[in-house]
Amino acid sequence: MDFVEDFRDPAAARKLLGAINRLASAGGGDEYFKFMEICGGHTHTIYRHGIEHLLPNNVELVHGPGCPVCVIPMGRIDDATWLAEQPDVIFTCFGDMMRVPGSNGSLLDAKARGADVRFVYSPLDALKIAVDNPDKKVVFFGIGFETTAPSTAVTLVRARELGLSNFSVFCNHVMIIPPIRAILESPDLRLAGFIGPGHTSTVVGIRPYRFVSEVYKTPLVVAGFEPLDLIASVAMLLTQIREGRCEVENQYSRVVPDRGNPAALTLMANVFELRPHFEWRGLGFISQSALKINGNFAEFDAELLFDMPGVRVADPKSCQCGEVLKGVLKPWECKVFGTACTPETPIGTCMVSPEGACAAYYNFGRMHRDAVKLAEPVRA
Repeated sequence: MDFVEDFRDPAAARKLLGAINRLASAGGGDEYFKFMEICGGHTHTIYRHGIEHLLPNNVELVHGPGCPVCVIPMGRIDDATWLAEQPDVIFTCFGDMMRVPGSNGSLLDAKARGADVRFVYSPLDALKIAVDNPDKKVVFFGIGFETTAPSTAVTLVRARELGLSNFSVFCNHVMIIPPIRAILESPDLRLAGFIGPGHTSTVVGIRPYRFVSEVYKTPLVVAGFEPLDLIASVAMLLTQIREGRCEVENQYSRVVPDRGNPAALTLMANVFELRPHFEWRGLGFISQSALKINGNFAEFDAELLFDMPGVRVADPKSCQCGEVLKGVLKPWECKVFGTACTPETPIGTCMVSPEGACAAYYNFGRMHRDAVKLAEPVRA
């Protein structure tokens, strides 16, 4: 297939869905298959195209902690707001971070109070702002999984080459493997398989996921982002189960190499190091799950240059983003979904981010499920 239309072909979709129905009913129809899509981009494809309503009743897709904006805890948002309001600071971030609520409002609220907050399309844009404003301290809010961490690393290398002393990064980059392990070890959810993240896998490859099948005996298929990619991935997972296999497979092989991107991985290793622990929204503290700027680039580390509060802040009691991120709840099961919490007035991060599950449900009209699925999955 060469064009976008090829990945949205109705005839091909009907053929795959027929195979899914046969595979799902092969055991008599009383089995239940719960698959988690880890990436927020997958969630939006699923609900934009109504894929969840095309699957048989005993196949369910639930959301995981793969939205980089959604997993940032409120305390780190408060630190970002504090930074933005310091004298002579220009605070830069991606656009979807502007409206994420903290206990003292969002970065957009800080901007309304007079802080110089600017959204950028890449960290290199923030670097240019630092070059153009030598009398200001320019801070970039680095977020994202291994997908975006290489661009931050490139920017730090370039900052050193330019000899900049007024640029720093508030690093909140996280890693994909630790939360998957935390999900697998959680008693709250039993899964039949995973749909692995496509974008992150372009950097890390598929080898790091092998522990999922080898240790936890759960299949995983790395998937692309078009409708046929997701439908094919479900068929691949069901095929593994029916054939008695448990493997890591690569549906997105047109983009994802098995070994990932060695140049990007090397660059990240030169600039970052693992944090001993990091707090995730909904998952709590997970050891060695995030990156910090290493000692070789310490002059660009905002956490060393500024005396930030670093206070842990609890989520609002009414918000159930944590349960949504763990796949325990569907967004419409949250008490404030679509009422007090909307994209215009978000209470939690899942309603803010373009990759958030709550935003996907709200924007594409999936306000409730037509049928409640009560059976248990066939694999732990």
